[in-house]
Amino acid sequence: MAVSTSFSGAKVEALLLKSSSSLSASSTIASTATNLSIFGKPRRTLIQRGVLRCEAAASDIAVKSDDPSNASTVSALELLKTSAADRYTKERSSIVVVGLSVHTAPVEMREKLAIPEAEWPRAIGELCNLNHIEEAAVLSTCNRMEIYVVALSQHRGVKEVTEWMSKTSGVPVSELRQHQFLLYNKNATQHLFEVSAGLDSLVLGEGQILAQVKQVVKVGQGVNGFGRNISGLFKHAITVGKRVRTETNIAAGAVSVSSAAVELALMKLPEASHANARMLIIGAGKMGKLVIKHLVAKGCTKMVVVNRSEERVAAIREEFKDIEIIYGPLSAMLTCIGEADVVFTSTASEDPLFLKDHVEHLPPASEEVGGRRLFVDISVPRNVGSCVSDLDSVRVYNVDDLKEVVAANKEDRLRKARRLRRSSLKNQSNLKLGGTRWKLFLPSRN
Repeated sequence: MAVSTSFSGAKVEALLLKSSSSLSASSTIASTATNLSIFGKPRRTLIQRGVLRCEAAASDIAVKSDDPSNASTVSALELLKTSAADRYTKERSSIVVVGLSVHTAPVEMREKLAIPEAEWPRAIGELCNLNHIEEAAVLSTCNRMEIYVVALSQHRGVKEVTEWMSKTSGVPVSELRQHQFLLYNKNATQHLFEVSAGLDSLVLGEGQILAQVKQVVKVGQGVNGFGRNISGLFKHAITVGKRVRTETNIAAGAVSVSSAAVELALMKLPEASHANARMLIIGAGKMGKLVIKHLVAKGCTKMVVVNRSEERVAAIREEFKDIEIIYGPLSAMLTCIGEADVVFTSTASEDPLFLKDHVEHLPPASEEVGGRRLFVDISVPRNVGSCVSDLDSVRVYNVDDLKEVVAANKEDRLRKARRLRRSSLKNQSNLKLGGTRWKLFLPSRN
């Protein structure tokens, strides 16, 4: 199946290949004031909506159009009028991505920038209220925080979005710039395609990111500011992500963040303790359920799940009928931690669930695992306070520590990526390969 470049009801092609048509001279332009001196008299000039208007004092000498001596002055004014309008109308709308990811920023910064899914519509509205932003979308996951916009001006749009990110997160602009990446038009489009295909993930080919891209579209439906261009771009990225997984083996054996977390925990435990280590999962959402699934795949037959509601845990228990899954309410969380050897956390809480003071007086982990409790926190923002790692009785790992698991599987994944490069696809004009990544391009302009 060829990757179509047409978007239903949108003109993203024009934005990527031709950019949008120039803003008309009659479009609203921020008023700009300057002082001119004509015939030695001060004159205030207003440039608004592409029109030059001069306001002179009553004592000013009138400029007569039939006076040859005034020809050069009139010509200069016309030139100023043209350049003032062109300064704004020559720059065309662009698709821009301003982002930070696990590749560019530590979790300590990403968690400050993270935006909960329920807040995406509000963020879109605030972004589109900026002077040079027409449309916007937010992709915020444990591994990335990316803002996609249609900007009337690249430079001004990036500046406004960066300042907005700084204001909402409390991270200074100077610090943000050290870790953010900027991509425009075709490069921004290609990046989103690679993200959707799992090629920009910490774990090459992981499948959860495609569901997260789909969620951007689902949440954005009906939100003022999630316009046709951005919506069409994300829908097309979903198509590309599906196609890459359908027509290649990139997802074969791929690990997710949750499965990598399980692998990391087992790497840190004595091998003899794998069968009997007491497992606790805090949070029964998508990530938590995947942790349970991979623990079961590794031979775990008993675990405790702490969650706000018991219904979700009961549904998981029905799915894994041969596994003993014990429910624990949030009120019993610390008690459950004290009885566990390994604790996985994956909730959407914006604040840490527990700190050093909560953990230091808990009973130690079993001697079978060396007496030190293992926390694997795959939430962003983090559920486990950074101060907990100061305790000698615990070991704390977060999503950035999953790189160790990735490195252990790197060669196998690179072999799959090389086979992906050699895969025979039907429409090479729309899908080209380079290095270990897919490079997806729209057709060249005729």
